[in-house]
Amino acid sequence: MAELPLSPQGQAAGVNLPVLTVTEIAFAIKRTIEGAFGRVRVRGEISGLRRPGSGHIYLDLKDADAVIASVCWRGTAGRLSVRPEDGMEVIVTGRITTYGPQSKYQLIIEDMELAGEGALLKLIEERKKKLAAEGLFDADRKRPLPFLPDVIGVVTSPTGAVIRDILHRLADRFPRHVLIWPALVQGKGAAEQVAAGIEGFNRLAPGGAVPRPDVIIVARGGGSLEDLMAFNEEVVVRAAAASRIPLISAVGHETDVTLIDFAADVRAPTPTAAAEMAVPVRMELLASVREDGARLTAAMTRRVVEARDRIAQLWRIAGNPRRLVEDSAQRLDDRAERLTQAMAGLVAERDGRYRTAAAGLRPRALALTIAHGRERVRLAARGLVREGARALDDGAKRLGQLTQLLASYSYESVLARGFAVVRDGDGRAIMAKAATHPGQAVDIAFHDGAVPAVVGGRTTSSAPRPRARRRGDGDGGSQGSLL
Repeated sequence: MAELPLSPQGQAAGVNLPVLTVTEIAFAIKRTIEGAFGRVRVRGEISGLRRPGSGHIYLDLKDADAVIASVCWRGTAGRLSVRPEDGMEVIVTGRITTYGPQSKYQLIIEDMELAGEGALLKLIEERKKKLAAEGLFDADRKRPLPFLPDVIGVVTSPTGAVIRDILHRLADRFPRHVLIWPALVQGKGAAEQVAAGIEGFNRLAPGGAVPRPDVIIVARGGGSLEDLMAFNEEVVVRAAAASRIPLISAVGHETDVTLIDFAADVRAPTPTAAAEMAVPVRMELLASVREDGARLTAAMTRRVVEARDRIAQLWRIAGNPRRLVEDSAQRLDDRAERLTQAMAGLVAERDGRYRTAAAGLRPRALALTIAHGRERVRLAARGLVREGARALDDGAKRLGQLTQLLASYSYESVLARGFAVVRDGDGRAIMAKAATHPGQAVDIAFHDGAVPAVVGGRTTSSAPRPRARRRGDGDGGSQGSLL
């Protein structure tokens, strides 16, 4: 655009410029920038990553000399093949636009990928350190593979050459029941599908309609580092580490190493090698069984021959077995006859000793024995009488003590100290004034006898107290008045 000539006062000469609003200028700039940068690819390092509750992603792409504000809308963020992190070097694809309210330009991100193999290796190494610190790669988490699994689960692409190689190798070595969990092994969504396959096999119930695998193979053919990135994702590594079924990792070629290899129970250099690890060779097992059977047959034959030779040797040493039996039978008869005779002699000897003892019991000796017994009875009776008298005397003393104690607790001893007991006509003790009424006949018991009396009229505190009656006053009756 040519420069306008200016007057000495600095104003454009002969030009009448239109006056625009701020909004009009902002939209004009927006159309200009979006027209010039409708589709761009930008390489830079992620900085200032923010994830608000709306689900959008806000970040800055920077290099050594400049910074571009960037935003990835929620719908696009869920489809990204790379999970953005601070410090990650990426290449993003999108468009440049402006944001009028803040008078700035920004990059709308539509796709994202890691920038070069160096950035990928750095990301993988940092992720490896993080997961190792959590113990997901510890050796004590590893489980041994079953010797001969009945069911083998394979998580891989159902259309690739990998599954055909595995099935062919299993058929050659030892045919087994194989379950295939189809999953993407590269690109967007691959990591989630592989993790879902591992978790799905673990959720199968033993003995259910779909048999539960005894071992799982996660397989993929070779490829570049970017192609194998799905097996470096945290979701896959965590699913492999949490698997309760032994898991074989068979990703890429022998030189390819992914993070799932560290979390798996066994790493196979290739998918074909994984099939070889899962099952033994059937023909080798048959040959081993036949060899073991031949060795067992030879050992049993040798034992039989040795036993037969031993019996023959004993036959030569011992002679005819029938003669041995006859000699034993004769010795048995001899021992039985001698035992019968010994029993008869023993009975006779015991009978003689009994008769001798019985003859020694004469009448005089018997009388002495009886007299001695009577003396012992007399002495025992005397001692019994003496002990009985002592017991009676002790009981009498104890009874006297208890009688004195009872008398001390009796109310009669209280009466002897000047107290009295008032009883009604039925002989029951009157315990309170409220239990009496005027004219009631009562007995007053002292320690030396009882006196009959009649309860007088009640008086209040304001009534004059009656004059004390002197001895000799009154009508001369024998019965007084109480209260």
